[in-house]
Amino acid sequence: MSDTETLPRSTVANSLASPQPRRKLNPTIKIVLGQIAVVGLWLGSWEWMSGRLIDPFFSSSPSAIGQQLVEWFRTGSIWPHLLITLQEFSVGLLVGSVVGVLVGFTLGRLPTTAAVLNPFVTVVYSMPKLALAPLFVLWFGIGFGSKIVLVALISFFLVFYNTFTGARDVDPLYINSLRIMGANRLTIYRRVVIPSAAVWVMTGLRIAVPQAVIGAVVGELISSNQGVGYIIANAGAFFNTTGVLAGVALVACVSVLLSQLIIVLERWATRWKQG
Repeated sequence: MSDTETLPRSTVANSLASPQPRRKLNPTIKIVLGQIAVVGLWLGSWEWMSGRLIDPFFSSSPSAIGQQLVEWFRTGSIWPHLLITLQEFSVGLLVGSVVGVLVGFTLGRLPTTAAVLNPFVTVVYSMPKLALAPLFVLWFGIGFGSKIVLVALISFFLVFYNTFTGARDVDPLYINSLRIMGANRLTIYRRVVIPSAAVWVMTGLRIAVPQAVIGAVVGELISSNQGVGYIIANAGAFFNTTGVLAGVALVACVSVLLSQLIIVLERWATRWKQG
């Protein structure tokens, strides 16, 4: 009698019926694959429709846009303009964020002063910042200054409001505990207020980064002789749809990369909370 015949039939049946455990796909990988699929479907549909259903003069195509980007980087013609835009973005974001954090922390811990200034801050915040770009050009010229002021103004309010909320909503129990132990104001800020508000500050930065990039590019679109915004405006003046969309795609990629950098910085700055 063979070995298989000596086994009980129920055991053989159970071994055949019981499915092997499936290895679950990592959720992050699933999300990335889904995003790649969406982008691939979108670009594929766009490429197919261009020249068939839509005139390429109005829509261009992903392949033509890709060729334009490759040409810009191959010749190096885009680098000076990209660096100018990044400089305007970096300086404006730095100035606006630093001032926003300082003012946010100050007013967050001074409720009476915050209540007095609230209507005036709200009025300025309600103004469309991009609409002020022509005014900044009149005040500061078409050069570096007008773009920095615009980016700084956009960044300031986004960082300020988040910092203000974080500093205002610190649990008073922690503050009172330190006061009982004899801590001074500087120690309270260093040990409680700043760490507690760090999450809010980084959230404000994460929101401010793409808006700051847009501010720099819009400032260049309005009046400039350099920068990615200038490249886009110049392409539009010659009805070069591919050049316009290539510039827009470049701005989008830069914005995404900078946003991811802020997310990494946020994880580092708030690692105490995760621990």
